[in-house]
Amino acid sequence: MPSIKKNFAYQSAYQILLIILPFITSPYVSRVLGPEKTGIYSFTYSVANYFVLFAMLGINNYGNRAIAMVRNDREKLNRTFSSIFTLHFLLSLAVAVAYFLYVLIFPVKYKVYALIQSLFVISAMFDINWFFFGIEEFRVTFTRNMIVKILTVILIFSFVHKQDDLWKYIAIIAGGSFISQSMVWVVLRRYVSFVRPKWSEMKVHFRPLVVLFIPVVAISLYRVLDKILLWNFSSEAQVGFFEYAERVISLPLGLITAFGIVMLPRMSNISARGDTGQVKEYISKSMYFVMFLAYALSFGLAAVSKDFAPLFFGTAYQPSGVLIACLAATIPFLAFANVIRTQYLIPQCKDNVFIASVALGALVNICANLLLIPRLQAFGASIGTLLAEITVCAVQAFAVRKELPILGYVKNSLFFLLSGIIMYGAVYFVDSRIPMSVGGLLLQIVCGASVYLTLSFIYMYVTKNEVLLAALKKIAKK
Repeated sequence: MPSIKKNFAYQSAYQILLIILPFITSPYVSRVLGPEKTGIYSFTYSVANYFVLFAMLGINNYGNRAIAMVRNDREKLNRTFSSIFTLHFLLSLAVAVAYFLYVLIFPVKYKVYALIQSLFVISAMFDINWFFFGIEEFRVTFTRNMIVKILTVILIFSFVHKQDDLWKYIAIIAGGSFISQSMVWVVLRRYVSFVRPKWSEMKVHFRPLVVLFIPVVAISLYRVLDKILLWNFSSEAQVGFFEYAERVISLPLGLITAFGIVMLPRMSNISARGDTGQVKEYISKSMYFVMFLAYALSFGLAAVSKDFAPLFFGTAYQPSGVLIACLAATIPFLAFANVIRTQYLIPQCKDNVFIASVALGALVNICANLLLIPRLQAFGASIGTLLAEITVCAVQAFAVRKELPILGYVKNSLFFLLSGIIMYGAVYFVDSRIPMSVGGLLLQIVCGASVYLTLSFIYMYVTKNEVLLAALKKIAKK
């Protein structure tokens, strides 16, 4: 059985790569393109992304789960992959045609940019990440993505030099997505063989794909629709401020979602065997680890957001600092819900609970955005996102309260909440006594990390945390 540690290392390495590369490109791109051009990119991408969502349906979660359940039987694996992919390809082809009709026939604003974004839509037809995640071969996707991401950075610095180069920037990003999805096909035959599927084999996957598509659409409403509403009720600059604030939040959050991606196929495989004891043991350990990360990231980002935005993106993005602080509050709720969703609801096929939670979260987000964006602009969109994530987390936790010790998970993470508050205070103290500079920002980060890690280490040692004690024993032996 593939190693969870190795897979998490690969997925985390990829997420770290996603963190490092924007640190290189974002300050450059934000200054070269400016808030307005950044807003145009965000808008056209958001529209194209909706078509991609329909092309993918719920395949990322369903395909991952379906493959994980049959991966020990090669014949079933071949037929399951072939039937799911064929159905996915036909549906995504229809969506790609619909996107071209939308761009060419309707009076679409920024038509040229929208046409370039079509590469992003087309790439969805060849996306088979779900297969490699299902068989827990994360090394394959990591290698491919690493090569493409590095190449993308090189191309951005080589060809994007002024605001009129926005089309080049879009072509590089969208083209990179297409190349990334295509490269993995070279090694596919090592793991599975394609067999011609029957219609009866394909149609059994259609309903669960649609069912798991519902939460994807609901989530997109408060991940993508908020930018579209901002565009209509505000300005391009406000969309740009919100876009870059979301990027900052999404980078460290990737470490948390990486853990969920790695654990989903493992938990699906265990659930298929009916080992409920091991399921609960994994969830308990995962929740402890994830909440440790979540509070560190949440309070850390909120503490440095005021200086981070103008120093990193430029003085024109000063308003993004407040948005980062607000969005940072979503991280603990996202983390808690991510464990419940990827390690219990989806592996246990409790799709109705998943759907209900994100649907209610989307409803809350839409109502909040319609009320707040006209008055508060991008800050209103940030509040709407926070309310939505709180709603999703609360509904999922309430639904499984009789099956999982939810209150126990919360109690075990309270010390990390306290540590995060103390860390925030320490960073605020340092910030109030030094001028805004890159060196000052680094000092704040080092100070905050030292306080949080020291407090957490003492707590884990006193409470005799198994992972920490095992690590200390290995260190002692060496």
